[in-house]
Parts: sequence; structure tokens; C-alpha cells
Amino acid sequence: MLMPNRTKYRRPHRVSYEGISKAGRTIAFGQYGLVAEEGAYVSSAQLEAARVAMTRYMNRGGQVWIKVFPQLAKTKKPLEVRMGSGKGAPDHWVAVVQKGRILFEVGGVDEATAREALRLGANKLCVETRFVKKGEEAK
Repeated sequence: MLMPNRTKYRRPHRVSYEGISKAGRTIAFGQYGLVAEEGAYVSSAQLEAARVAMTRYMNRGGQVWIKVFPQLAKTKKPLEVRMGSGKGAPDHWVAVVQKGRILFEVGGVDEATAREALRLGANKLCVETRFVKKGEEAK
């Protein structure tokens, strides 16, 4: 699972995922990409499941770049605990994804393989996505 080595604060505030992403809107490394069509918190488990699905479909032939990182800790209180007594302990890590953000990039394979691999990866995520080629993502 992806998670930061250390953070400044153990239990951070919630960051808004509303609006349009300012950064990470262009394909930088590969030829094809997966763009988020809505904002959401994407967990590190979802990112890892998507990465595994893509690399398995490509038979480890191409290369996959993950363009988001889960650096926000989400907290949870234990079951059957009364209200109050402060905030819960960190439970899992999420990446804050806004609309228009490139989530994954794929290179080194043909378009049909990349399209199917990114479709399989998109099924593991909690956001609506679309397939883009290099140079057409600025719509």
C-alpha cells in the first residue's frame, strides 16, 4: 500500500475535492492516460488494485505511472465507542482527486492494449474516468 513515510500532522483536516484540478492535467510520461471526471477520495487500496489489474493485462510489457499519491490520513473510531473523547486514530490513506486530474499513464504498448488495461484499472476506482491520448487531454 502507498502511504507517506511521515507527515507533519497525524490527524489532518478534510481537504475538499470539489472543483477542477489545477495541476496534473497533462500527460507527461506515457502516451495514454486515465482522467478523473469527478472529484473523490481514492484510497491506496483502490490505487494498488488498479495498478495490479493494468500490469497483469499488459503482461508486464508496458510501463504504468501513478500520478496521484495517497497522502491524506482518514481517521476512524473503533466500533461501539461512545460519542466524544476526541478524534479517532488514522485508519487508511487517501489521495485527493479533483476533476480533470490524470490518475494513471501508460506507455510502451499499442492503443488497444492501453485502452483495455486502463478500462480494467478504472473499474477498481471509485471515480468516473475517461481514456485520453497524449495531446488531447486539454479539453
